Amino acid sequence: MAREVLLGVVIGAQGLKGEVKVKTFTQSPDKFGAYGPLHTKDGKSFRATFVREAKDGAVVALEGVNDRNAAEALKGAELFVPRAALPKEDVDEFYHADLIGLRAEDTEGRAMGTVRALHNFGAGDVIELARDDGDEVFLPFTREVAREIDIDGGRIVIAAPEEVEAGEKGSVE
Repeated sequence: MAREVLLGVVIGAQGLKGEVKVKTFTQSPDKFGAYGPLHTKDGKSFRATFVREAKDGAVVALEGVNDRNAAEALKGAELFVPRAALPKEDVDEFYHADLIGLRAEDTEGRAMGTVRALHNFGAGDVIELARDDGDEVFLPFTREVAREIDIDGGRIVIAAPEEVEAGEKGSVE
């Protein structure tokens, strides 16, 4: 099955003509419609015919959504594109979707779990690891913690928090 990437979530209707407000997860909100047809998990397909940047993301006109009632019915809908629709990333860049499912190892090669998600609660990116025992671990997603990302090899090397703290104690900024 092709990998899917979440580009945005409909957060409400905008106006009377069927436009929707979308919280976008694209680098630039005005690029929201640039990756081809969008779809929901339940199989509905849409094409963005108009996108304009707004305070909390973008205002989007979707083909086939022609009135406020149809727009309101989409509230909460997650809009996806196939991973293959996104542009090739530069060296040292990656999409969060490419990290999901990677095997997490510590710097000694010991299993730490699997990458479940990446979050941003307002103070920076956080990586969530699902441990084999069912527990989860949340760590800052920084270069100090995520030492190596090997998407082709299916793994990410994580510095244990003690290693990060030991390295920071000797540095003065």
